[in-house]
Amino acid sequence: MTSVPTPIPSRTQFVLEGIKHRILTGQLTPGQALVETELAAQFGVSKTPVREALKTLAGTGLVVMNQYKGVTVRMVDADMAREVYDVRLLLEPEVLRRSVRRGSSLDTAREALERADAATDTAQRSLANREFHRSLYVRCGNPLLGRMLDEVRDQAALVSAVAWAANPSWEREATEHREILRLALDGDADGAARALHSHIASFVQRAFPGAQGEGEQE
Repeated sequence: MTSVPTPIPSRTQFVLEGIKHRILTGQLTPGQALVETELAAQFGVSKTPVREALKTLAGTGLVVMNQYKGVTVRMVDADMAREVYDVRLLLEPEVLRRSVRRGSSLDTAREALERADAATDTAQRSLANREFHRSLYVRCGNPLLGRMLDEVRDQAALVSAVAWAANPSWEREATEHREILRLALDGDADGAARALHSHIASFVQRAFPGAQGEGEQE
């Protein structure tokens, strides 16, 4: 019986994941120029896969392409944060409620929390927290809802990276994550959804006071 060789990622995918990782872990900061020749040299590829990767990242909202300024990492401000977090506030609590009611496995969420607690640097913790949130909605029973949240996932991570660089709040958020997971594991769908809504809203309000959405105004 012959073994099936593991597919080798395309050069474009390799560069795409590499640039994304650097952006979401703060190695590339908002407003920083992304020069094709420099990135090609860093990744050991030609400019073509770099160019294709940057086009894809522009489509997901992580970078901005400008005819005169070239390509830069997307800037994060209160308006951008409000747009992204409005989507999360509208969808994530409801999707988590559905996941809990379906009895979906939360093992991945538990494992992500463990990785976040054991993380030795900001990058590891950020990626683990990102996976925690995704694990709450990925098995909701409606793949379209999951894909909609996946579409803003990278932008939400960029907002978080900028906020954490200015004001690290890992311990508070880790405590909130554990409470959300506890309620979900107890089968309290409504309680878990409320806790998640509060968690998302309080984070963006602390980090970007001007980002209060229309539905949150008093």
